Amino acid sequence: MSAGPLVGYSSSGSEDEDEAEAEIEAATQGRTWPGAGGCRRGQSPDPSQRFPVPDSVLNMFPSTEERPEDDSAKHGGRVRTFPHERGNWATHVYLPYEAREEFLELLDLLLPHAQTYVPRLVRMEAFHLSLSQSVVLRHHWILPFVQALKDRMASFQRFFFTANRVKIYTNQEKTRTFVGLEVTSGHAECLDLVSEVDRVMEEFDLTTFYPDPSFHISLAWCVGDARPQLEGQCLQELQEILDEFEDSEMLLRVLTEQVRCKSGNKFFSMPLK
Repeated sequence: MSAGPLVGYSSSGSEDEDEAEAEIEAATQGRTWPGAGGCRRGQSPDPSQRFPVPDSVLNMFPSTEERPEDDSAKHGGRVRTFPHERGNWATHVYLPYEAREEFLELLDLLLPHAQTYVPRLVRMEAFHLSLSQSVVLRHHWILPFVQALKDRMASFQRFFFTANRVKIYTNQEKTRTFVGLEVTSGHAECLDLVSEVDRVMEEFDLTTFYPDPSFHISLAWCVGDARPQLEGQCLQELQEILDEFEDSEMLLRVLTEQVRCKSGNKFFSMPLK
């Protein structure tokens, strides 16, 4: 079985969506998307007519941009796919999956068994289904980007998908391996969402999603390419454990109610109809 690609993401951050919603409305007035080739909708005053801002005032407002540390020891030895630069925020669009107690019980069966083949496997801290690659946004484009996503998602209906096929994935660089649950129904609806997310990516000159994606929820990961150990007999045994788990069919049938975007340490939710 060929492995499908999966993008990395950060699990740190806090959520303050009400304030962000107000920021979006204010920030999108008078802005032009990167690559649009046009002028701003609002006219800026001639720079020669502006009064200089005293340094004593500027010092009262420190930069809100982050400078994340690029220390692989702090994130399990993972190798970043792009370097950190001041003002660049890693951004990812996905469907969240809220793990219920029964799901964690299933994972408590699957992970120890997989670890008999690859002991370095680690459980994911959170669970989701990716709708985009991890891309880089400048800080001042985050809110216009989110607003564009919200506009695209506004007409989408909620839907169910089922993720009940165990599959092994690596990222594009083969520096990380993931044990995941592949979507077996609801694939077409996920593709429709990706199509709209890709349009937003194109508006901002960002990388679109993978062609012919294998949608999935990652359960565990490890550094390096562990496919030789996990595919074959291990994969078959993991699938048998899942199939024999009580109520697994209903447990892995997921109602999609929102699309979420994480940029740096900010989270934004876009409810579906």
